[in-house]
Amino acid sequence: MSDGNPSESAVDLAIIGAGPVGLYAAYYAGLRRMSVKLIDSLSNLGGQLVTLYPEKFIYDVAGFPKILAKELVANLVAQGTQYGPMIALGEQVQTLEHFSDKRSYRIHTNVGWHDARCVLIAAGVGAFRPKKLANAEMARFEGRGLFYSVQDPQIFKGKRVLIVGGGDSAVDWANALSDLASHVTVIHRRDVFRAHEEAVRQMRQEKSQILVFNELKSISGDGHIESATILDNRDRQERQLSVDAVLVNIGFETSLGPISKWELKLEGATIQVDHAMQTNRPGIFAAGDVAAYPGKLKLISVGFGEAAIAVNHAKHFLDPVANIFPGHSSDMKRR
Repeated sequence: MSDGNPSESAVDLAIIGAGPVGLYAAYYAGLRRMSVKLIDSLSNLGGQLVTLYPEKFIYDVAGFPKILAKELVANLVAQGTQYGPMIALGEQVQTLEHFSDKRSYRIHTNVGWHDARCVLIAAGVGAFRPKKLANAEMARFEGRGLFYSVQDPQIFKGKRVLIVGGGDSAVDWANALSDLASHVTVIHRRDVFRAHEEAVRQMRQEKSQILVFNELKSISGDGHIESATILDNRDRQERQLSVDAVLVNIGFETSLGPISKWELKLEGATIQVDHAMQTNRPGIFAAGDVAAYPGKLKLISVGFGEAAIAVNHAKHFLDPVANIFPGHSSDMKRR
């Protein structure tokens, strides 16, 4: 946080979001000798990976056949902090102020403000929280067998688990819990899963019971979940399952929050960028899931590349003499 003239206190790059993409951007900016500040509303580095599913395996990051989310984050933290970026956690960004004469920005948060000559928004899906069941009668079992995320898979050991959903999280947890739980049932309202094909293939080969065209109607129990009633949405037939836990993975509610008021060109809850990952405002870049452009794929591996593109163009924006292409990192280390 600064309290003086922006030209004297501003860092080269303020990164909003300290998830995987933000951490990699911090590393790359340090590699290019830029001063960096990481800002995140969470109290820890790592973003969604450590907040929602630290024990979930990640399969699509180059160099790792599979790696636990928490281990990937630990590696990214070690990499992203090696050049000593300033870190501001537990701060929610609010308004943005532009000093045109100083070519710098001031980011106001709920705590104070931060000055930077360039800004990289790597806020993932923005403010997020798992979508929850609207039924108040079912919601009362939250913390008593009803879960929306998994911090410790061991709580499902030997349990009968019902997983609700058809996306990556639901399918991945079905695979991860198949040997830990005594029984896993997956229900999905359609017969098409929105997960990676290989993960779906694996799920179908595991011992998990898969019931498509089914939805969760109710859950019941004496103080803790003991059973769930599901509904076949084709013939409206009901079926009762004996379960110990229900894991609901039906997506997230996301919002850009105050960033949506920063006069950026938006596409829904994402920010439009050009080939350099720059927004319509000079010196403001975006990378990761929050960035939008034709052909966009929301993958961590893609976000890493976008972070490198954004940082290198930010370097050139600040110093037009500097090459956009930084050279190979092995050469840079020897300089």
